[in-house]
Amino acid sequence: MDDCWPAPAAVVRAFRVLQRGRCVDPRSMTNLETLPACPTMSGEGHLDGEPVEMSQFVLPCHANHRGELGPGQLLKWMDITGCLAAEKHAGMLCVTASMDDINFEETIRVGQAVLIKAVVNRAFNTSLEVGISVRVDDIESGRQEQVCKAYSTFVVRRNHKQKCDVKMQVQLRAVLPTSSEEWQEHKLAAERRRMRLTHSDTLAQLLRDANLAIVPDRMPGEDDDGPDTSVPGETTRVQSVELVLPPHANHQGNTFGGQIMAWMETVASLAASRLCGEHATLRAIDMFQFRGPSAVGDRLTLRAIVNNSFHTVMEVGVCVEAWNSDDPPGPTRHINSAFLVYSVKKPSGELRTLPSIRPATGDGQRRYREAIARKKIRLERKFIFSCKPSQAPLSVPWETSNQAYLSYNNVSALTSLAGRGGWEHVSSKNGITLWNIEDGIFFSFRIQMEAAVPPEQAFLLLSDLDKRHLWDKHYQKCSRILTVDDDDAIFHVQGPAVARDEMTRDFVVLMSRRQPCDDGEPYLVAFRSVTLPAAPAPHECLRGEVQCAGFVVEPLEANLSQVSYFNQATTSFLPYISSDIAGLSDESVTHFQACRLFLEHNSKL
Repeated sequence: MDDCWPAPAAVVRAFRVLQRGRCVDPRSMTNLETLPACPTMSGEGHLDGEPVEMSQFVLPCHANHRGELGPGQLLKWMDITGCLAAEKHAGMLCVTASMDDINFEETIRVGQAVLIKAVVNRAFNTSLEVGISVRVDDIESGRQEQVCKAYSTFVVRRNHKQKCDVKMQVQLRAVLPTSSEEWQEHKLAAERRRMRLTHSDTLAQLLRDANLAIVPDRMPGEDDDGPDTSVPGETTRVQSVELVLPPHANHQGNTFGGQIMAWMETVASLAASRLCGEHATLRAIDMFQFRGPSAVGDRLTLRAIVNNSFHTVMEVGVCVEAWNSDDPPGPTRHINSAFLVYSVKKPSGELRTLPSIRPATGDGQRRYREAIARKKIRLERKFIFSCKPSQAPLSVPWETSNQAYLSYNNVSALTSLAGRGGWEHVSSKNGITLWNIEDGIFFSFRIQMEAAVPPEQAFLLLSDLDKRHLWDKHYQKCSRILTVDDDDAIFHVQGPAVARDEMTRDFVVLMSRRQPCDDGEPYLVAFRSVTLPAAPAPHECLRGEVQCAGFVVEPLEANLSQVSYFNQATTSFLPYISSDIAGLSDESVTHFQACRLFLEHNSKL
C-alpha cells in the first residue's frame, strides 16, 4: 500500500503545524482535522466544511505530444485529492488501498482547467470510501464536462509513535450525511464494498466457463487461406524500472499511490502502441488494489503486455514489483497489478480496427482467456450502471459476469427511490398511509405503517418469501429457483389474474436483502425482475416484470418498527394498485393490515 500525500514542502510543513499546534479533546471530537492519539479513536462527527477540491491549469509540461493531459498526471491529482479528503476526516495518515473502475469520457487539453472534488462517503473501522469526480472547464467557451468518476478506498496508517502504543485501537468516526444525495452514497458505500470483495470470485467463476477455456488456433476475422495478420503478444511486452526518490514520496517516506499509477500508465501506453504502431488513448481502468507497501529507496520493476484485443479496444496488463538493496535474498514484493483499456483514434475521430493478438502458450493463453472474462464483466457492468431508467430493460439476464452488479443495482434502485422527495399523500386509514409520486414516464407509490415487532424480526419475516402467501394474495405460489448467497436469491412467483378473462401472471425476481452496517440504519429487502433460462414463461401465464420494489424497515423502538413498501410501478403491476391510487378502493389498506397482523403474530425472535 502506498501513501498518497502530495510532495510540495509547503503542504508537508502545513501538516506538521496541524500535528503540533492543535490539541483536541478526545471526548468532543469536534475538530476533524486532527484525531488525537488516544487508546480508542471512535465517536461521531461529520465532515467539517466543503469537500476537498483541487483546481489545476493544464500546462505543456502536463501534456503529451498531442497537447492532451497525460492520464498518469490526472491519476496523480485524483489520488492526492482523494487522500487529502480521507486524511481530513480520519485525522491520521491514510494510504491508497484500492480504486474502482474508471471510465474516461472526455479528453483534457492544454489551456483547460481540471476541477477535482473528493468527499468521504463512508468510514468503516479502519478504512474509508472516497468519491472522486473530475470535470474539465474550457476557459474560453465556459463549457464544463464530466471527465470521470471514481471510488477509492483508503486505510489509516499509524505513525511511528502510534505503532509503539499497543493499546491503541483504530476506529474511525462515522460520517454523518446532511443531504439526500450524501445519504444515498453513504448507504451504497457498504454495497460497493461488498461488490469489491466478490470481484475476484466472479472472475474465477466466469473463467470456469467452457467457452472461455479455448484459445482459437486462428484469430477471429482471419481468412484461412490468407496471411496471418495477428501480432504475437510477446512483441508488445514492455519493462521499465523506477527508483523511488524523495519527490515521489510523502514526508513519511511512503511512495505516492498516484505516482505508481502514473508509472503504470506510461508502460501500459508503450505496450498498447506496439500493437498497432500508433499512439493509443486510455479509455478505462479496471478495479485494482495495492497489495503491499513501497518506500523511498525501492526499485520498482513495471512490466506491461497486451493481453488481448477486441476489434477497436485492447486490454493491457501491468504488474509492479519492488525490491530494495537492503531486502533479504528472495522474491520481489508484489505491489500492484492492473488492467487498462486502450483504443486508437483515426484523424476523423473514428476508432481504428486493431490487429488480433496471438498469445504465447502458458501464461500468454491464460492472460488471453482472462481478458475475455474481464471484457464480459466490463460490458455487463457498463450496461447495468450506465443505462438511463427510461432506456433500461426491466428484466436483465442473470449471468455469472453480472450477478454482483445486478445485486448492487437492485439495492441501489430501492435506496434511491426511498430517499426521494416530493411524495404526495393519497390516503391514511387504520394507521396505513399511501403516497405516490410521478416523474416523467414513471409512477411510484409508497405504503407505510408501524408494527409492534422488532426490526430484525420484521426484516427476516418480510424476506422469507416462502411465507409471503400467508398475508399477500398476489403471491399465490412462490418457489426458489436459485440461491446466490445468504442475502441474494431468485424466485418464481405466480399471482392472480387482474381481470376475469385474463391469464394469471407470473414474475421471476431477484431478492436482495441487506442488514444495516451501523446503528440506526434501515433494513432493506429489494426486488427486481431478471431472466433465467431455467425459468421460461409458462404458456398458461402472462409474464410480468418488476423494475424496482421492496421493503425498508426502520427501527423506532426495541419492539416497534416502521415498515415502508415501495414500488416503481410497471404496466404489469399498476392494475393491482390503480383503484387504490384513484381513491376507489381500500384494498391496499386491507392488504397491509394483513401484513401487520402477520408480523405482530410472529414478532418473537
